[in-house]
Amino acid sequence: MTTTKDITAKFAVAAVAVAMIFSAYATPAAAQTDLQAQITALLAQIQMLEAQLTGGADVTAPVGAPALCPYTWTRDLTMGSEGADVMKLQQFLNSYPDLRVAATGAGSVGMETMFFGPATAAAVSKMQVMFRAEVLTPNGLVNATGYFGPSSRAKANDLCIADATTGEVDDAEDATEDEDEDADVTLQGTGTLETFEIDDAEDRVEEGAEDEVVLEVTAEAENGDLEIARLVMQLVANEGNEEIEPWDTFDEVSIWIDGDKVASFDASDEDDYLDEDNGTFQFTNLGIILMEDEEVEMLVAVSVQNSVDGADADLAEWNIDILEARTFDADGVAETNNFDEMGDKYPLGLVDTFAEITDGINFDIVAEGVDDDASIESDSNSPDSATLKVEDNRSESEEYLVHTFEIEVDDESSDLLLEDAYVWVSITNPAGGVASIDSTDVVAEITLTIDGQTETGDAVVNENAAIANGATVRVGYRFQFDGLDLDADETYIAAVNMTFEGADVNADPTLSAYDPGTGITTDVDAQEAGARWEVEGQDNDFVLTGTDESEDHALNTVVPVISGVSVTESVNDSRDAGSVSFRFSVEADGEDDIANFTIANIVAAVSGGIINPTPVLVKTGGDATTNGAGDFTILDGDEASFALTFTFPATVDGNGTYFVNLDTVLGVEVDETSNGLDITGN
Repeated sequence: MTTTKDITAKFAVAAVAVAMIFSAYATPAAAQTDLQAQITALLAQIQMLEAQLTGGADVTAPVGAPALCPYTWTRDLTMGSEGADVMKLQQFLNSYPDLRVAATGAGSVGMETMFFGPATAAAVSKMQVMFRAEVLTPNGLVNATGYFGPSSRAKANDLCIADATTGEVDDAEDATEDEDEDADVTLQGTGTLETFEIDDAEDRVEEGAEDEVVLEVTAEAENGDLEIARLVMQLVANEGNEEIEPWDTFDEVSIWIDGDKVASFDASDEDDYLDEDNGTFQFTNLGIILMEDEEVEMLVAVSVQNSVDGADADLAEWNIDILEARTFDADGVAETNNFDEMGDKYPLGLVDTFAEITDGINFDIVAEGVDDDASIESDSNSPDSATLKVEDNRSESEEYLVHTFEIEVDDESSDLLLEDAYVWVSITNPAGGVASIDSTDVVAEITLTIDGQTETGDAVVNENAAIANGATVRVGYRFQFDGLDLDADETYIAAVNMTFEGADVNADPTLSAYDPGTGITTDVDAQEAGARWEVEGQDNDFVLTGTDESEDHALNTVVPVISGVSVTESVNDSRDAGSVSFRFSVEADGEDDIANFTIANIVAAVSGGIINPTPVLVKTGGDATTNGAGDFTILDGDEASFALTFTFPATVDGNGTYFVNLDTVLGVEVDETSNGLDITGN
């Protein structure tokens, strides 16, 4: 920025300042101890005013180092930091008239605190803009962050290295500052505000939420660069609100750029509003740089108080809007941009006041926990149906992944806690098998893993229930997680792993043997009575819903290899009868025999009409023996070929197009589907 020198004005400033100093000397003796501090502050103001009148640099340094110097800050400071070094930082900032933490009250000169709050962050942001070349530019930053990190700390430490006797800044540093000013970001051209658009973000904000983004701003300059120095905003309660005063609802409104909070407004202090009746307030000394033709995205966030009136009855609806943006171009020419609804710009000078405009962005404040929600969903990567190899003695099997599913936490939910989870295991004792078994004969261990935490299940339902020949029993297992965090808008994969007992009773007569082909299926039901998942939200429990089920698995001491699967269809000349035939090979795995291979070990389904034929299984080649009743044995290392044929006889009303799907053979997934078999009777 450039400013024309005005000697008369300078003289007037100096005269006023001198008068103020003499007035200070005339104070009673009791106040003499504060006299030097007042003189120092007044001289600093003289320097600041002279710099403004003479086109001085952006940096307005104190006449001498503050009383705390020399001092060295040794750690980074940010919102929420506490300690003596925070007080020292506030004292240091207050020594610069342009960087004051507060004009009055906590944080003001002589009333510095040990807490790093929004006012301190705002003062740090001003310091970063003041010393942009050394703090922001080396880190690739254009806009201030309010974070007193390594670069800000280094600059403050440099400035606070002063002679304890004279209190004057080192001459060498003055030279360094002069050089750095040349390297500072310099605005170019006579920029104007080309784009200033607002859009909504979150439309539902919970009580007690911190820094929830409700408004997105996109700004762009043309014909040169701009600095946004001030934004005037408005918070208005919509019609029907139980609470209409923003200071009784909000704690803070803040502006964020690139993940950093660059400015904040204490929305809980009624006195800080420009107009209490209209809920208007402003951000000043922002120093947000818009380089020509480069869009900058600013996010406006709110922090909400707890126990907001009407939040539990949809009667806490608010509107936030930007009414005005004040900018400066490279020549220091200021422009105040007034805005219509949704950020459209008014013609210059057409509108001067925006007290009644409430066309910004609407959002609701809702009771804490009202949107808590999560659901169980299917996982496309859950294991396919398979034969799981178990031992032919009483040794435990290896661990198998049998089921995966998803837990999706809603994006409007608060974070949740998982306490107890339940998984059900359906155990099927195959027809023709042993008379009776129970879950302890089959399941050695079951675990559930969610977000890296694994818990072992305890059977709590039907653990010892008898599973008769040809029957299925569903056994419930509980997993105690005791407070696993499930974050909002996240998806978690849950994995069920199982280990099985061996199939031979002889090694342990206290257990019953189970037959090859014993079936295993797992499922989850978040809301099942007596075994409901315990997921805690902010205001209620059991917020999880949904179900999911695994593929069917079979237990066997031998896991066969199924290969060479093909299917053919044929129809007679009258087209009123036909057949579908699958051919495949079965090979033992080289460790054990495949015994008792029958139709019962095949899963297939017919669709398309009323005919549902019974298939016939025959051996077509290879090494397999049979007892003559469709029961085959394949010795370990041997291979045999088979045909599975479905015959569709001519029948009244049997017309249709039939499809047959061969799902599994001996528990191994095949998933082969025939072409359509047209039986039309023509």
